[in-house]
Amino acid sequence: MRWIVTLLTCCLPIPAMAHPHVFIDTGLEFIVDDAGHLTHVRVTWAYDELYSLYQLEDMKLDQDFDGVLTENEEKFLAGFDAQWIEGYNGDLVVFADGVPVSLSGPLEPTATTEDGRIVTTHLRAVDGDAVSASSLTAKAFDETFYIAYELTRPVTVSGPASCQMDRIDPDIDGQLAQMQAFLLTLDADYDLEENDIPLVGENFATEIFVSCPNT
Repeated sequence: MRWIVTLLTCCLPIPAMAHPHVFIDTGLEFIVDDAGHLTHVRVTWAYDELYSLYQLEDMKLDQDFDGVLTENEEKFLAGFDAQWIEGYNGDLVVFADGVPVSLSGPLEPTATTEDGRIVTTHLRAVDGDAVSASSLTAKAFDETFYIAYELTRPVTVSGPASCQMDRIDPDIDGQLAQMQAFLLTLDADYDLEENDIPLVGENFATEIFVSCPNT
């Protein structure tokens, strides 16, 4: 995922443009019942090495620096990223037949480390009425692009064997070109911190398509 920073650094005047500060390799599990309804989405976040190091040091974990947490340390770490403010969507949007799906806050949080990187999971339940999984789309992104999510970990469906899944990855070069073109329209006195900063995060998000037949 570091290619994002490399490309932005090469192509854009970074002091004037929002760019990622945290990088998360992301995985998704869509949980579908036998009737073809989406019931939950399980999310996996694997944080970049630098953020993981800062977080572990701040919480005084992994004091022997072997990159492996004890069982008690994992329990202490679990949920550190699940204390969400009201209205936060968890940087995940899911649609069913084009209609937004309401998801709960994070449930059953877990945390561990892999090669020194913090890896967490949380479960999100579908709120309200049953949601058909016949035509689902999903994107994981931070619209401000402070956090860069990349779907490099498994994206799966737990449910009927006939479920199908596809993905469309973003046109990185095209989006960067658009950002560059936008910046070139600004004069030297334009202050992005005092004006609207373009919300570009969704432009770099992979779109997932899930189709499970109703029974």
